Amino acid sequence: MSVDVETSHTLTTTGSPAGATSRALIIALASAAAFGTSGPFAKELFTAGWSPAAAVTMRIGIAALVLAIPTAHELRGRWRLLRTNARAVLLYGLFGVAGCQLFYFVAVQHLSVGVALLLEYLSPTLLVVLAWARTRRAPSRLTLAGAAVALLGLVLVLDVFGSVSVDAVGVLFGLAAAVCSATYFIVASDEPQDGLSPLALSGAGMAVGLVPLLLLGMVGALPMHASMHSVPLGGWQVSVLVPVLGISLVAAAFAYVSGVVAARMLGTRVASFVALAEVLFAVFFAWLLLGELPLPVQLAGGALIVLGVVLVRAADDRGSLAD
Repeated sequence: MSVDVETSHTLTTTGSPAGATSRALIIALASAAAFGTSGPFAKELFTAGWSPAAAVTMRIGIAALVLAIPTAHELRGRWRLLRTNARAVLLYGLFGVAGCQLFYFVAVQHLSVGVALLLEYLSPTLLVVLAWARTRRAPSRLTLAGAAVALLGLVLVLDVFGSVSVDAVGVLFGLAAAVCSATYFIVASDEPQDGLSPLALSGAGMAVGLVPLLLLGMVGALPMHASMHSVPLGGWQVSVLVPVLGISLVAAAFAYVSGVVAARMLGTRVASFVALAEVLFAVFFAWLLLGELPLPVQLAGGALIVLGVVLVRAADDRGSLAD
């Protein structure tokens, strides 16, 4: 798999109508919003007695089942696509699906949620550094400015200065989640051989990511605890099936498929920065469903994240025009 993470398959206004770029951004924001629901849903599952490993396994398992039939239909008569794209499917499933989710939840056990999220969302910066190393070409000042502004916005949105706790194990797992997240964006944006669709990649990747979780759970390496107790959500006492289906269908099946579509349309770097909006959506859904109100400093941070995305997008367009 050959990937140029700086300019790979980026949709620009020079090669496509402006409406196509707008649609790509809408899809990317929809994916970020869907991923943003996972925090509140997962928090309620943990409150009900679920272990992180059980929540991740359930999330991926249901998503894999939901995507199984449309994936099989998509691959009908073309199952060879899984063989020719085996590396991409394996990387997507093991790193982008299983590793990213599991490492993040483990990091949360050792760090505050804010610090863990901030570590995971170092992935856009990792992509810029990787592009620098692979191409031997320094990123533009605009790209570096966008990265700096977006990360500063994350610091404010997550209010990490208010409650920072440092734990070596948590930091390592948070950085591992960042590496997995960066891998997800690289694989998702790469054009597959023979046209493996985003749906097929997501469906096959879910199945691949589920296997090691189940095996580790069976041998006792991952604690699997779950319950069917009702949970409070949005001021109502609801069945545990509500967060179970929400975290599986919305925050996994839909989020991953739309995320691949957006990454292929926007390119690795831009898609990874737009995905930072997940933090804003997570804050909003936490307020809506859990009653956690955002602080003024978080609103200011949100504005900086949007500014950072705009700067990176502008740098991407300028680079395409220069080419």
